[in-house]
Amino acid sequence: MFYRTQVLLGVCLIGLGWASSRTAHAQAGVAPPGPWRNAPEYVRLFAPAAAHTDAYRTYVSPLDLRILLRQLESESSLLRPPGAWAASAVLPQDAFGRTGAYDPWKMARLFGARRVMVARGPRGERGRPTEAWTLISPYPDRNLERLETGTLLIVLDLTR
Repeated sequence: MFYRTQVLLGVCLIGLGWASSRTAHAQAGVAPPGPWRNAPEYVRLFAPAAAHTDAYRTYVSPLDLRILLRQLESESSLLRPPGAWAASAVLPQDAFGRTGAYDPWKMARLFGARRVMVARGPRGERGRPTEAWTLISPYPDRNLERLETGTLLIVLDLTR
């Protein structure tokens, strides 16, 4: 009887682990809350070319970064380690990274001496990160010809 109870308990725990794993993976594919539009054209520009680009998703919003951060304060899936979700002014190359397919000279001409507001932080469940978010405002159009006044969100799925 004791052995059968242990086996049954083990099967139940494995099932619960599978269900929570499925929930975390499902959350990773869900669009963020708020006024976001899916913008896959930015994955090609800013995700590392040699990396798993299917692990990246990008969205744009017409809202300013500070307004979005206020709206996200009540989002329970955002994790809040020290320094996360704090907006700071950085150089464009620091905001967008150096590994995407974008032309860094064209980006430098577009922004000039202007800095970009960036906020970064993790999203997850039960204290475990499943996504890394980078919010950038302003952001370039997909041809790097003009600046958009809203916010770009780059999501890296950490479960892939």
